[in-house]
Amino acid sequence: MNNKRIIIYDTTLRDGSQGEGISFSLQDKLAITQKLDDLGVDYIEGGYPIANPKDESYFHEVKSLKLKHAKIAAFGSTRRADKRVADDKNVNALLMAETPVVTIVGKTWDFQVTDVLKVSLDENLDMIADTVSYLKSKDREVFFDAEHFFDGYKKNREYALKALHAAQSAGANAIVLCDTNGGSLPAEIAGIVKDVREKLKDALLSIHVHNDGDLAVANTLAAVDSGVRQVQGTINGFGERCGNADLCSIIPNLVLKKGYQCLGDGGLLKLTEVSRYVYEVANLLLRPNQPFVGTSAFAHKGGLHVNAVQKKRETYEHIPPESVGNERKILISELSGSSTILAKIEKFNLTHDSHLMRSILEEVQNLENEGYQFESAEASFELLARKKIGRYKSFFDLEGFRVIVEKRENGLPVTEATVKVKVDGVQELSASEGAGPVNALDSALRKALERFYPSLKDMKLVDYKVRVINPRTGTAAKVRVVIESQDKEDVWNTVGVSENLIDASWHALVDSIEYKLLKEQESGVKKA
Repeated sequence: MNNKRIIIYDTTLRDGSQGEGISFSLQDKLAITQKLDDLGVDYIEGGYPIANPKDESYFHEVKSLKLKHAKIAAFGSTRRADKRVADDKNVNALLMAETPVVTIVGKTWDFQVTDVLKVSLDENLDMIADTVSYLKSKDREVFFDAEHFFDGYKKNREYALKALHAAQSAGANAIVLCDTNGGSLPAEIAGIVKDVREKLKDALLSIHVHNDGDLAVANTLAAVDSGVRQVQGTINGFGERCGNADLCSIIPNLVLKKGYQCLGDGGLLKLTEVSRYVYEVANLLLRPNQPFVGTSAFAHKGGLHVNAVQKKRETYEHIPPESVGNERKILISELSGSSTILAKIEKFNLTHDSHLMRSILEEVQNLENEGYQFESAEASFELLARKKIGRYKSFFDLEGFRVIVEKRENGLPVTEATVKVKVDGVQELSASEGAGPVNALDSALRKALERFYPSLKDMKLVDYKVRVINPRTGTAAKVRVVIESQDKEDVWNTVGVSENLIDASWHALVDSIEYKLLKEQESGVKKA
């Protein structure tokens, strides 16, 4: 085996789905399988065939996918103590899944054997050996998950190693060392793996760690340094309690920092895309500061940092963001300097006009003092910069709006908004009902403008956030509204601030629509 090749085993669909708030549908699991295969992982653990009908259906449906690289693994446990392996319902379910690979979990900590399984230590060894050898006789590739191995090793080294030998002697293709409770330290992992490496000289060793000590990635890397050549983990570190080892950090560290080969050609470039796809399918908010793939992983805010990174990216970036499919972000805030402003408006091909840069920066600082925040509303910043440099066009003029919220006899509130605008001298009046004042206002404004700008039909609001800026003033406090909008090509954010929630929302809505129309204008889309 190539000593610089690390085999990637993904368990997002099984161990990852045990994380709180995560519930993948059958179609979700199949779609993620395709993405993982495209990424280039070697093994995809699909689930526990006997656990629920969804996992049973997955193993049936996954056969119809045309996977290019990955092998599908079914997960299960060793035979029951009171069953012959051929009669064990769990083992037979694994065979019925018809996967080329089966991963079997077995106890290696004597305490777990006697106090949880409540069988003798010798019977547990027989259960491991019987199950592995039986599945091998059915032409399966078999991986043995040594559950609680590191805790077991620390308490009873001799027995933990006996359990590994039982699996190896029965023909296991890989021995997976599991830090199931996630409490081990990197030095402990490294030392124990080295000992196992010496005792099981011909075995393919794998590592599967949980993140309860916030060390899952470090522990995985330590295990690789000590001889492990298969790595198990999940996308984004999804998993029970504090999660599993995050493949989105492990893989780039192995490839870019340690020179190992993982995935296939171009796989690393897809890492950010796959990370965000899995967040989306799981219906979870992504972690902006997640290393390598987070939206803030290469975000620069301070003026000195921006100035330096514009000259040499190595000054404040440990890797090129493009190497993992991510991108650099220059954040606008009151901490920005002229270099930050210039970096953000380089699309306008301006010379470094220090007076203009200072003017834009002062406007940003003044507005942030009032409660605006542009680092999460870059579309609003671009509109501000366009106004300062004379490249702004107003697409409509507001003549007025009105929002009415009425509580009716049935107890349900009804909201109606009326908007009056003028486009090129033509007045348009529109009204619309909505689920709330902002929804009604958005609907009325779009209805008024769509006959002039049909492309607005392609645009939708996907997120709406409200933050109270000065809560000590109570109900008279200022609020900041951030709106996220999307069309077929882009996603953008805009911001509005006011003591009035509807007024703040209006400013963010108008910026969102004007940004959309500016994009269309620059791309050559004609007005109706």
